[in-house]
Amino acid sequence: MSFDVVVIGGGAAGLMCALTAGRRGRRVLVLEHAERVGKKILMSGGGRCNFTNLHTTPENFISGNRHFCKSALARFRPADFVAMVEAHGVAYHEKELGQLFCDVSSKLIVRMLVDECRDAGVEIRTGVAVGGVAATAPGFTVEAGVQTVHADSLVVATGGLSIPRMGATGFGFDLARRFGHEVLPLRAGLVPLTLSGAPLERNVDLPGVALPVEARANGRAFRNAMLFTHRGLSGPAILQISSYWQPGDALEVDLLPDRDAHAWLCERRAASPDAELRSVLAEALPRRLAQRLCEHDLGGSPRMRRLQPRDLARIAGVLSAWPVVASGTEGYRTAEVTLGGVDTDGLDSRTMMSRQVAGLFFIGEVVDVTGHLGGFNFQWAWACGHAAGLAA
Repeated sequence: MSFDVVVIGGGAAGLMCALTAGRRGRRVLVLEHAERVGKKILMSGGGRCNFTNLHTTPENFISGNRHFCKSALARFRPADFVAMVEAHGVAYHEKELGQLFCDVSSKLIVRMLVDECRDAGVEIRTGVAVGGVAATAPGFTVEAGVQTVHADSLVVATGGLSIPRMGATGFGFDLARRFGHEVLPLRAGLVPLTLSGAPLERNVDLPGVALPVEARANGRAFRNAMLFTHRGLSGPAILQISSYWQPGDALEVDLLPDRDAHAWLCERRAASPDAELRSVLAEALPRRLAQRLCEHDLGGSPRMRRLQPRDLARIAGVLSAWPVVASGTEGYRTAEVTLGGVDTDGLDSRTMMSRQVAGLFFIGEVVDVTGHLGGFNFQWAWACGHAAGLAA
């Protein structure tokens, strides 16, 4: 059986590519090894799918080539996807910072994509294990279960290694290598950090405690919430900085991101000289955290009048740049994305087609383009899928 385009992977990028190519009159087949398409869409955003971000720019992405994503993002913008959402009557809202979520369920986004594929004549096969893939003259042969199909164009949209329970595998990376593409080092991104030994033990009663912070590492900073967990630290600020941090790197957290810590401490000393330090800190921080800081980082909890200018400066320094000694991350088990992937030097940024093999495309998470938290990775999926769908 022959198709104009075969897409391996029925996730966000794969479905967008398929419906775009189908609208152009191409005969398209989507092969998905899971029993249903869009599984990662379904579980995202707590089941409501943060399907894009209104403030998407190339600066929201990590890649060995920071310019690579610009072409695709410019030609398919958040407003383009929102127009599709609105045309299908899917109710949505902006949660914060340009993040758009479904009002009801992420199932509506998957249904929308599947309906668009159906209307464009796309065939979707689920529960199909893809075996051998080979280049022919012209095109490609793909072993799809018990059947072998031919494709003029082959699109690899298999995703990354994150959340293996969802069926993630390294198939796309292996396929890229077989066709002569370099795959840049892979690691978990947007992932909670783990603590061990004394740093973990000292926080034994803090799991569940959350507060607004600014997390900083390697010249990057993210302001949002931080959450103490039984294994270490999580929350949006930590997930964001995890993509820029690796074991051994310095990591610090501003525990009072909206205050001048030194000026505030001086003011509180003048206003409440008989108050203990832990009580003053508890005015701005969760009480349990304030207690632990006094015990382990600040040298006790004296009354404010006993603190000299040098003491106030030292305490303010700790609060503004609390050092975190993380041992690692929770890995792909809980990571939202995979950093690294198919080297963009081997791809055409306008079409996502391989520079080594004509008719071969790589899109989505398998490519070395990773977005920040907040809908940016979905917008990359829509944009690069659209770019490949126009060319395949």
